[in-house]
Amino acid sequence: MKIREECGVVGVVTKEKGQASFIAYRVLLKLQHRGQESVGIVTFSGNDHYLHKNFGLVSQVFNEEILKRLKGRIAIGHVRYSTSGKSKEENIQPFLVNLPRYGYVALAHNGHIANSDSLRRVLEKDGVIFQSSSDTEVILHLIAKSQKTTLKERLKEALSKLEGSYSLVIGSEEGVYGIRDPYGFRPLFLGRLYDGTFIFASETCALKEYHLVDLLEIEPGEIIYINKNGEINRERFLESSISRFCLFEFIYFSRPDSIYDGKTVYYYRKEMGKVLAKESPVDADWVVPVPDSGIPAAIGYSEESGIPLQMLLMRSHYVGRTFIQPKQKERESGVRMKFLFIGDLIKGKRIVLVDDSLVRGTTGRILAEKLREEGAKEVHLRLSSPPLIHPCHYGVDIPNTKELISYYYSPEEISKILGFDSVAFLSMEGLLSILPERGYCGECFGKKMVKKEKGKLLLIV
Repeated sequence: MKIREECGVVGVVTKEKGQASFIAYRVLLKLQHRGQESVGIVTFSGNDHYLHKNFGLVSQVFNEEILKRLKGRIAIGHVRYSTSGKSKEENIQPFLVNLPRYGYVALAHNGHIANSDSLRRVLEKDGVIFQSSSDTEVILHLIAKSQKTTLKERLKEALSKLEGSYSLVIGSEEGVYGIRDPYGFRPLFLGRLYDGTFIFASETCALKEYHLVDLLEIEPGEIIYINKNGEINRERFLESSISRFCLFEFIYFSRPDSIYDGKTVYYYRKEMGKVLAKESPVDADWVVPVPDSGIPAAIGYSEESGIPLQMLLMRSHYVGRTFIQPKQKERESGVRMKFLFIGDLIKGKRIVLVDDSLVRGTTGRILAEKLREEGAKEVHLRLSSPPLIHPCHYGVDIPNTKELISYYYSPEEISKILGFDSVAFLSMEGLLSILPERGYCGECFGKKMVKKEKGKLLLIV
């Protein structure tokens, strides 16, 4: 089992009529890796708004005719994998609400509101009727219930009541807000084009095709507003001395060509592999990545260890996602069908299998079995993340501890259970050693907050 992706958001303010929807569409195509369940775009043109959303991939839900119908110079969009709320049509974002005096307001959210259940109960006692089971809808109702006189003040009051992770884009006929929670769990960037267009996006990879005048990472606790005339306003709505950026953005979520602190995610993942080779060396004939997310780390492991890299394990792109199978045996059969093995280069060889993380261990066990069936002499598993031992409360779909193999067993025990000759994980210290200097959330690794400053690991809680 792989960790399931986050959501992706986009917000657009452009001077070109009828172009906002097309820009939002192109950005969402490049954020598709963050959610493949559903997609939606809302646009604003004067007093009118236009909405289209559905289950499916971006290219399946939208076409040129639909995008032309989404008129206006302001747009927000969303790709979703559900971390809160079931897979129902009413949970597809962006959400849209009609606020008295302010007109229609649309919202798209990446993250998870940890106190949404308690907020929901209070709102329901006050007579609020919810249309979805998503935690995101709570934010809209808090905005609607506020007695503040301006939309921005309503937003700030609503945000002050939230606990958890959120990167938000909020659009109306007047402009677009980009907002990041005080701890900065989830990424959010703003790009400005030469023609005066502004684009909010979850990752920099979504902005690469555009000729940017400026690109900035929205700071934790910052709210940036771009009005319909392209005027920008920045302010901090909540202060926090602690940053808790999600470590899994580096390990798995973000696309390899996205950039953090001047370096690509690919660079960081390759460095993870190098550190892993130093921490957990093994004599072997081949380094073999688990595609696709294990490839950069495997390249780093190969370069550092001097063991040749071989793509002996390949993914079939014509087999559906295995986790949708209703029974465990069917899921395991799907895993076997999903991978292709180059048997003549496996037979009699000692293999170092490199992947990004280990959750239940189902896929790892099957890969170990298949490699041995193909004649591998030894099979060693190396993971470019620390062991997952705790569920996440901030939007990553990590199951409860009952489903986390590392919660119950040591690496030595895991190797016996799954059928490997050895299993080793990247240490937290090793991971932090190659990442930018900031604070991180490591709750899924049993560390609520870790901080790197001036090249040193200062705090692990």
